[in-house]
Amino acid sequence: MSDTTKTTLKGGEFIIKDIPAAELYSLEELTEEQKMLRDSLHEFMEREVIPNRERFEQKDYALTQETMRKLGELGTLGIAVPEEYGGLGMGFVSTMLACDVVSGGNGSLATAYGAHTGIGTLPILLYGTEEQKQKYLPALATGEKFGAYCLTEPDAGSDANSGKTRAVLSEDGKHWIITGQKMWISNAGFAETFTLFARIEDDKNITGFVINRSELEDPNSMTMGEEEHKLGIRSSSTRQVFFNDMKIPVENLLGERNNGFKIALNALNAGRIKLAAANVDGQRRITSLAINYANERKQFGVSISTFGAIRKKIAEMSTGIFVSESGAYRAAKNVEDKIEEFVTEGMTHEKAEMNALAEYAVECSILKVYVSDLTQHIADEGIQIYGGMGFSEDAPMEAAWRDSRIGRIYEGTNEINRLLAVGMLIKKTMKGELDLLKPAMAIGKELMGIPSFEVPDYSEYMSEEKAILHNLKKVFLMVAGAALQKYMMDIEKQQHLLLNASEILNQIYMAESAVLRAEKHFDTDSVQAAMARLNLYKAVEAITTAAKEGIVSFAEGDEQRMMLSGLRRFTKYTNMPNVVALTEKVAAHFVEKGSY
Repeated sequence: MSDTTKTTLKGGEFIIKDIPAAELYSLEELTEEQKMLRDSLHEFMEREVIPNRERFEQKDYALTQETMRKLGELGTLGIAVPEEYGGLGMGFVSTMLACDVVSGGNGSLATAYGAHTGIGTLPILLYGTEEQKQKYLPALATGEKFGAYCLTEPDAGSDANSGKTRAVLSEDGKHWIITGQKMWISNAGFAETFTLFARIEDDKNITGFVINRSELEDPNSMTMGEEEHKLGIRSSSTRQVFFNDMKIPVENLLGERNNGFKIALNALNAGRIKLAAANVDGQRRITSLAINYANERKQFGVSISTFGAIRKKIAEMSTGIFVSESGAYRAAKNVEDKIEEFVTEGMTHEKAEMNALAEYAVECSILKVYVSDLTQHIADEGIQIYGGMGFSEDAPMEAAWRDSRIGRIYEGTNEINRLLAVGMLIKKTMKGELDLLKPAMAIGKELMGIPSFEVPDYSEYMSEEKAILHNLKKVFLMVAGAALQKYMMDIEKQQHLLLNASEILNQIYMAESAVLRAEKHFDTDSVQAAMARLNLYKAVEAITTAAKEGIVSFAEGDEQRMMLSGLRRFTKYTNMPNVVALTEKVAAHFVEKGSY
């Protein structure tokens, strides 16, 4: 399909529409400029970060701050900031690429970088007045000052809009006086610019504010708790922040009054998709270390990388990386294309980015969950390949495992994001933005009909895999449609079922991304095609389990029997893949290569 006829899918629309492989973007399509960016950042990581692994594990907050300053000197902190505000003004894919490379070497640096460039900078860029942008962004873009984001409170975590921090207008109407407490604030120990949220009077929603700490009339009106002692990311500064009648000028209000929750949600959308990118290079490094160790470690007179049990782990870890990359960069290009589309229609770049991130909020949540879950699993398998040495602080695996654990918690827990992804799809349907009901009803009719017993022609490359993906989408629509029809507006209370639906949704998006990437850029005998097929097989198994659990929990009698029959039909292979052969093909490739 030519570019002139290409249409970018709307957010969540992948579940009802298939796209040709030609329309999927992947890492293989980086420009020369982007490759230079990737290579220069990789060189920086090898020089400045990797050799300092032990220092990062010793709660060396000064090292994190110093490394962030060096990233600022490279321009890396300002990649997403427009040139008129002192940044590089690069596109969303380049922003994701930088996050990918910078975040892979150390969890503490990854957290500091993500908190600064994402939630610490984006709210000002997207919602600030021109005066606020001119004041705050240049110093944030260069690393002269660092940013922090104060949303979470002791009693307001996932329910972020329930915060008790208060903002009261002074009698002369010139200042806001803020009182309250925030916790788990990344970069708090060395940040100068704080984006914070408080409630004004009895407003329904919180309101955003922005301050430079050094400009406070009373320095003691904003105080910090001690550094938190954490399982991982030990050199990431994490503190409580206390506001004690903190007086700030009225012009420090960010966006509009009562609009802070929207600011917070859009900042989290950006944080979620970038968290997926931030995990990918960590996956690569963990897997490469594990492969190298398996090649060098000898037992029974041979390298343990010759053992099938180890090779299976290496194959599955490597496959997971390929899938993570495929989904993350697919979504990144969708966001970038949507930004350009909105700008062409006359929106400012800031508003276009806001709307594009909101458009793909479903995909942002899917990626956050899938990739962070997988990173934890890959780190766990890395420890297992290292054996007893993996449990030792002398080897890198235990730190990688501890650092990866936070990915499933921040930017909204994975449980919250699973519920959000399906919930947002349902809301899009209710608003008429997506038509899920008509396809779901069509599947109901299909189930009542007699299935075709014709054997399809799957001689074309990846044709059977794409047919299976098409049918897996029917599984989601069948299960979600029936559940929605039964529970209607009470569906949000059925969290068990929503979690099942989310698992189906996540597996489909990621498996489709990998299959289309393999089809577009690699031939049928490639290791990439083997990884796409191996992952699809695993996805079918996961979807079957999740769908069956849902069906037997809310359907009964003939309806249950019909849906289980449909599940068998929609998850059926005509030509079952040889899973062991695929696994061995992938393992052999990466074991011989010695890294991912």
